[in-house]
Amino acid sequence: MHVTIVQYDITWEDKVASQVTMDAMLAEHPPAKGGLVLLPELGDVGFSFNIDRISDDASIEWAARTARTYECWVQHGHVERADDGRGLNTASLVAPDGTIAGSYRKIHPFSFGGEASHYAAGDRLLLRNVEGACLCPLICYDLRFPELWRLARRAGAEVFTIGASWPAERTAHWRALLIARAIENQAFVVACNRTGSDPHLTYDGNSMIISPRGEVIAEADDSSIVLQADINLDEVHSWRETMRCQDDVVEGFLGGIEVDTDAAP
Repeated sequence: MHVTIVQYDITWEDKVASQVTMDAMLAEHPPAKGGLVLLPELGDVGFSFNIDRISDDASIEWAARTARTYECWVQHGHVERADDGRGLNTASLVAPDGTIAGSYRKIHPFSFGGEASHYAAGDRLLLRNVEGACLCPLICYDLRFPELWRLARRAGAEVFTIGASWPAERTAHWRALLIARAIENQAFVVACNRTGSDPHLTYDGNSMIISPRGEVIAEADDSSIVLQADINLDEVHSWRETMRCQDDVVEGFLGGIEVDTDAAP
């Protein structure tokens, strides 16, 4: 499975400008046919609470057009409307024919930063079969909650994809937690963070691709960059069979969550 991470400085609340940036970067580094393109959290507007301004169809239309153009999968972060009028911080997975294969709504809004006042929480995990891989999309602050990842692993997740707007002051946490999640779940972790700045924070990027053993396959600095790598699902299967950590999980400690899946464990 070929993965392409697009790390860039999002133009604040300006979808057209951000999409021009993404288009140019993908044109210079085209994704593989059938591969996956991963963009940051709220990838063409930034971590904005201005729901009225940013909640339209332009983001998902761009993702569908890009998927069709390159005949690839695209995971794009955008905003939907919740029933209570707040937003839903969403990562949609778009298939190569431009159809939406599924949408994950962020289960853990970042309350410390005020997100929970403007965005409602999602209530289920999403697992999708992407070119033979059981893929689970997550979003930014979800990284701090290992039980969520473990529940996805129990449901069959082999590749975790996470888009983020993770601030520079906590970059060390970002890197350490991503590696930990890969090791704990014996899964590939493909993580895309934005770079640059918005009216509130600065971002260091440091997007990463990590193996099921916790080895860093590719890692960005703080510049706008495209990271690409091939990941082999055999590594997941062989390592899980060799080091059978899952056999020793105490299921009663985990609880449960609804899982929207088309991929059998």
